[in-house]
Amino acid sequence: MNATEGAGSGAVPRRGQPRDAAAAAALARYDRHARLPIILSAVLPLIVVPEQGSWVAVLIGVVSWLVFVVDFFVHQRLLVHYLGTHLGKFDLAIVILTAPWFLISGAHAGSFVVVLRLARLGRLLLATKGVRRLFARLGRVAIIAAAVLVVGAAMAYVAEHPTNPEFATFGDSLWWATVTLTTVGYGDIVPITTAGRVDGTAIMFMGVALLGLLAGSLASFFGLQPEDAANGKTSADDPVLAELALLRAEVKELAGLREQLAVLTRHLRAGDEPTPGP
Repeated sequence: MNATEGAGSGAVPRRGQPRDAAAAAALARYDRHARLPIILSAVLPLIVVPEQGSWVAVLIGVVSWLVFVVDFFVHQRLLVHYLGTHLGKFDLAIVILTAPWFLISGAHAGSFVVVLRLARLGRLLLATKGVRRLFARLGRVAIIAAAVLVVGAAMAYVAEHPTNPEFATFGDSLWWATVTLTTVGYGDIVPITTAGRVDGTAIMFMGVALLGLLAGSLASFFGLQPEDAANGKTSADDPVLAELALLRAEVKELAGLREQLAVLTRHLRAGDEPTPGP
């Protein structure tokens, strides 16, 4: 969600937009700090189910629910009539339906509530711009990685299968390509032909490049590098930075006028002084 959209234009904010510039700035700060807790709160309850009876599972279930409760009330406070939007209603439904009802004696969450927790992942994709951008980048990385795996495995199978018993099936070749692309390098399957080794070298270089792209995407998402710089944005893309640039230009203009006024004052004073005689 773009926190600054519609906040600094001077018009009356519409439903679902920040109440004012201060609310937009506060929401932007909150979104940066809440990304990781919200992601963990959406994913961990799907892995650790409270019905297992472990106090750790129960704690994860309660804390993850509280994170979404806090997230709902923050948006309700900072956005205009948030509950009146479709996203606000969806957010409230998640909070109510995924509440820790399992703590009530005799109540059981069941598989239905576990399925409802999947809606939290949908909420991330709907409401969080950074998460959508991260998933888009990861999707592109996954497509490129899959293409490299299939093509590299096929080339290795064609080159190695006739002479290398370790590449007995295409599955063996695909396993070798996966290990090579991830730069793990178990060494259980090794190409022996020149074409196979060239193919392995290309896959290794592609693996390093893909891992670098993945690391950069994660660093940008978690705020380890300036997000505006990562997206190629300038100050003109941010209303706050644009306003500051305008104020800076006005201050420089006033400084220039002040210098001109000082020069004019000196000339006037010089003209009022009597001209010295011969």
